[in-house]
Amino acid sequence: MPDLTHGDDAAAVNSLRSAVMRLSRRLKHQRVDESLSPTEMSVLGTLATCGSATPGELARKEHVQPPSMTRIVALLESKGLVRLEPHPEDRRQKVVTQTEQAVVMLDESRRRRSAFLATLVEGLDEDEWATLRAAAPVLEKLAHL
Repeated sequence: MPDLTHGDDAAAVNSLRSAVMRLSRRLKHQRVDESLSPTEMSVLGTLATCGSATPGELARKEHVQPPSMTRIVALLESKGLVRLEPHPEDRRQKVVTQTEQAVVMLDESRRRRSAFLATLVEGLDEDEWATLRAAAPVLEKLAHL
């Protein structure tokens, strides 16, 4: 476990934070539809990964307040990227489902981001690439903690 009072551990954590944030910003600029916010893209990604969900479930998964998610869903619906359907068990609720247009857009966005990242990786030597491949599962674990 890192000891943030120890100079080397604190420096490593700061370096990791800075690098992840810079890389994330660069990847966010590789999206297909510039009119979508990163949060809107994240909601579409969550729907693609987890399947249909209520706005409340999406709010919890995205760590936003329910009223904010209601606004996000309305924007996505107005753009034809999600549809609202009756909840199968609770008619007072709606279920948010991505549309085919969202699936196509997300696929293209992922393709573009992967191509961008592949171009960056081409600049690494074999040892750096091996280190990055080995680190990928650890980074994935951090992303889900």
